[in-house]
Amino acid sequence: MEDAAKDSEQPASGGGLPSVTIAYIAESAGVSVPTVSKVLNGRSGVSDETRARVEKLINKYGYRKPPGSRRQKIVELVFRELESMWGVEILRGVEEVASRNRIGVLVSKFGLHDSKAAMDETAGRRPQCVLSVSWLSEAERGRLAASSIPYVVFDPIDDVSDGVPYVSATHFRGGQSAARHLIGLGHRRIAMISGPDHAFCLARMAGYRSALEAAGLPVDPELIVRMQLTREDGHAAAAELLTRPDRPTAIFTANDLQALGVYQAAREAGLRIPEDLSVVGYDDVPVTAWVDPPLTTVHQPLTEMAAAATELALTLGRGEKIPQLGLEIATHLVVRESTAPPQN
Repeated sequence: MEDAAKDSEQPASGGGLPSVTIAYIAESAGVSVPTVSKVLNGRSGVSDETRARVEKLINKYGYRKPPGSRRQKIVELVFRELESMWGVEILRGVEEVASRNRIGVLVSKFGLHDSKAAMDETAGRRPQCVLSVSWLSEAERGRLAASSIPYVVFDPIDDVSDGVPYVSATHFRGGQSAARHLIGLGHRRIAMISGPDHAFCLARMAGYRSALEAAGLPVDPELIVRMQLTREDGHAAAAELLTRPDRPTAIFTANDLQALGVYQAAREAGLRIPEDLSVVGYDDVPVTAWVDPPLTTVHQPLTEMAAAATELALTLGRGEKIPQLGLEIATHLVVRESTAPPQN
């Protein structure tokens, strides 16, 4: 009840209605003041229907919790899956900015789709801000907004809605630079092992297609294979491509894990990299410099992206103006020893 009493004393500043208070929202929603307080504080004990009704009114009137409702001095980094090789690079960028701002970092794991219980817990913790890797649903965004918790989506897998802050990379240019490199070496049959229909995978494939078209090369749909972003799927796709009588002389993959699968398939087929097959990956995770031969790959600046996303979220949390809501950081090609001109 103490939280409810504090909240009810604070008029809202948004929506042009200075008289709007938590009590007004409770009356409009047909619920008690403590129920609205539970929604604002991310607590359980409220039905989904009631919570949705209250959150809609909170957003409509622009009500925000009073300054005395302190958020914890932590950045919550939300992963949808923790098997990724580049999670450490993201965490490094978040911790760099968090340390500079003297706040802690909490790592959480949600499911890929809506995870209501997990989001309720996050809202209840009231972190300084939330950085969600790849995905943040409309319901989750509404939940955070109702609790006045700023958020940023890191490298979103879908096209983000208007008004959603995000940080990504120049994935189209990354795919373009990979294909241009192989074309410049003299390759003409260049396959691509792409990923699911995520925004960044589609952009990388569009860059690959653009480079082929600009060079006057046909885009052969038989040379484009869509798989999951795993080593096993990269191996399966490459094994099939390399058994063809007109096999490709080069393969560009949507991530480095797939490229490692290509390495395995090439060895099994008795092919040498790069003498018989050139390979280009994407991401530039540390292991790519250690494999034999070291992998040519598109460097995605994961640490810099994570740092920029954290800075953006903290700036929003301070109520300060930001120059732009979405930010794309440049990729670049790292040429190593897995690519060479094709043999006649």
